[in-house]
Amino acid sequence: MASTEEYLLYVLDLLSLSDGIAFRPMMGEYVLYAEGRVIGGVYDDRFLLKDLPAVRALLKDAIAEPPYPGAKPMLLIDTEDRTLLREVVTAAVDALPPPKPKKSKA
Repeated sequence: MASTEEYLLYVLDLLSLSDGIAFRPMMGEYVLYAEGRVIGGVYDDRFLLKDLPAVRALLKDAIAEPPYPGAKPMLLIDTEDRTLLREVVTAAVDALPPPKPKKSKA
């Protein structure tokens, strides 16, 4: 089942206090980026973030679920606390390596 655009907009609203949030549609789902880093996504109308120690420390009760069969589990986000989500996004960005520079088409 593909995710709906309405649910994506809901998740983007939850992340509205965070800077640099972007998304990319991918095979009926949406990958979420913060400051160019992949932090999670919207899969089957579920908001999932990468299971990083820094994120788990802030979301102690989060359940890990795979976004699709065979995938590495991610944390299911079940909060509407925008301030907490801003802290979570900041922790995820700080824990992830910066995006690789794009190669020029020369």
